[in-house]
Amino acid sequence: MAFFESEIVQDEAKRLFTDYQQLMQLGGEYGKFDREGKKLYIDRMEEMMGRYQVFMKRFELSEDFQAKLTVEQLRTQLGQFGLTPETMFQQMHQTLERMKGQLEADT
Repeated sequence: MAFFESEIVQDEAKRLFTDYQQLMQLGGEYGKFDREGKKLYIDRMEEMMGRYQVFMKRFELSEDFQAKLTVEQLRTQLGQFGLTPETMFQQMHQTLERMKGQLEADT
């Protein structure tokens, strides 16, 4: 079975996309959240980032040609911005850590 034909892969891709879209919409209102809302948002973003990293690792470990091509396309696209998938995740993590720090400083 090809990588992208897997029902598990398709389901997780759909869930990741939907969850990401919802979090991005909520993120526009982040400044209006109370402290608990901000904590919850950060937690959800960390969870999403972890799920995305696992999803990408599946692509990297797959022997499927399309999966390998997808990884290379991502690397090429990120490379245009001077990033790798690893640095992208690192920067996302740093951003969430800064958000946590700001939240703690506000208490």
